[in-house]
Amino acid sequence: MNGALHYDYTTVGHVTIDVLEDGSRQAGGAAFYSALQASRLGLQVQIITRGVQREIEDVLAPYRAELHLSIQPARHTTTLHTSGAGSERVQRVLAWAGPIGEQLAVDTTILHLAPVARESPASWHGQAAFVGLTPQGLVREWSGPRARVGGRGEPREPVRGQGESRGLIQIAAPTGAAKRLAMMVAEQCDAVVVSEHERASCAALIEGASGTGALVAITAGEQPTTIIQAHGRGEVHVQVPAVEHLRDDLGAGDVFAAAFFVSLSRGCDALEAARFANGAAAVRVSGMGAQAIGGLAELEARISR
Repeated sequence: MNGALHYDYTTVGHVTIDVLEDGSRQAGGAAFYSALQASRLGLQVQIITRGVQREIEDVLAPYRAELHLSIQPARHTTTLHTSGAGSERVQRVLAWAGPIGEQLAVDTTILHLAPVARESPASWHGQAAFVGLTPQGLVREWSGPRARVGGRGEPREPVRGQGESRGLIQIAAPTGAAKRLAMMVAEQCDAVVVSEHERASCAALIEGASGTGALVAITAGEQPTTIIQAHGRGEVHVQVPAVEHLRDDLGAGDVFAAAFFVSLSRGCDALEAARFANGAAAVRVSGMGAQAIGGLAELEARISR
């Protein structure tokens, strides 16, 4: 992909292969779900990712007309065995694509840093009018082959060293990672989205981001979304639309993040942006899979109920 092209929305993170409990395989990862939501809101979208090009292109085949891809080559594509839902979801690492290369060049209105497995570069250059972060992949760790992915008590910076075993890895966190990551977020991000069950592991990041002017949204499923105002101006809560039949919530937080970032970048205030994003998540969980991600008309209809 030509790095000189301008995009409305660029996600940076691993497109994953999600292996579900029934053995089926589908595209996953925050970079994918968020990019697809942005595309269905009418934006020109790019995903910058890393993995085996053919595998990623194959798993994204149903959506290729909606997405532009920039794939850094790797021996493996990040593959996760996924079971459960919501806060009870369990993922195990089957393969890892490795860190996305440093000196990332971007030319985009919205830059969304969307790691799922400690892959984000520590820096980037170029143009980005708005920078958003979903930090779940910065606080995750796993101990070895087929190990369960979990979080620790504080954020970690992107991986700098790794050992591989048949495509499965073990990672040791670098010293001082939490402090360096908080500084990076504070300096670069306009908004951060985390889920309630990630709140404790992202505490230092949330404090650093809010203290330097970023908005923080904390999603909590059917419970109200919490907005932490910048510079310690307190919290507000935004109600979530009722969903009569919740069918599948995989990627709902990423859909929320994309809609939230798009709204903020267009000048909406935090409460208006959160209402719009909650509507996007409600549309997503009312259907099955990424195909359920809605367009602008569906989101507006959901919000107006």
